[in-house]
Parts: sequence; structure tokens; C-alpha cells
Amino acid sequence: MKEILKLGNPITINGKKVGELAYDLDEITAIQFAEADAKKMRASGSKGGNLSGAVELDYSLHLYLGFAAITSVNPEYDISDLERIKGRDVMEVMKIGRNFIIKRGDDSQESESGEQSETTPEPSTPPSPPSSKNGSSTS
Repeated sequence: MKEILKLGNPITINGKKVGELAYDLDEITAIQFAEADAKKMRASGSKGGNLSGAVELDYSLHLYLGFAAITSVNPEYDISDLERIKGRDVMEVMKIGRNFIIKRGDDSQESESGEQSETTPEPSTPPSPPSSKNGSSTS
């Protein structure tokens, strides 16, 4: 779904001041994903990628995935244009990329009817026996 990012610090692209950037996470291709990973490594000077090992914590990758979401619907823009984004706008682009990596809250594991999926395991602990109502002990 196409969305709009409003920049607090407009940038100049192709001689025009740009204050809004359209983007679409669903338009990011596998090639753009791989290019985002390669470009973030070149930009950061990193040789080994993300030290944490978790893509969910790779903020530079999130930034470049945000750039990919923007260039996917704005082919006249280049990543080098977007690398001029500054201030809090950088974090807003990073959040776009993070949303590509992390599922949104509307993707639940329950069906639309609210029933649990068939793959949900049953509890392994049997229910407790009912307690005695007269308070007497069985010992």
C-alpha cells in the first residue's frame, strides 16, 4: 500500500525541493533487499554485517530498506539522493524499513473468527482435580 512520508527537512532531488516522499513496502524486491544490505555495509564501512546477528536490530539495514521502499515507487530518485535526508527524517525512514522487517500488530496468529489455529498445542498440564467442599482432609 502506497503511503507518504512528510519530511521535516525537505531535500533537493533533480533540482526540485521535495518535502513528501511516497513509499510502498510491498514493492521492495529481493534484489532491492540484497542491495540495501550491501549498501548499508559500504556506508558503514562494515565488513561482516550486523554484529548482533538479528535482522530486527540492524538499524542501518532498516534505513536502506526504507530507501528501497521510496525508490520502488519513485524510480527517478536514487539512493544517493535519499542519503541527503537529515535530522529526525532519518529516523522516520528507518522506521519504514523496520516495518518491513517486523510484522505489524494486525498480523495475528488467530483466524478471523477468533479461534486458535489447528497447530496450537494443547496444554501439557492436566487440569487440577476439584477441591473438596467440606474442608476435610483425605490424609
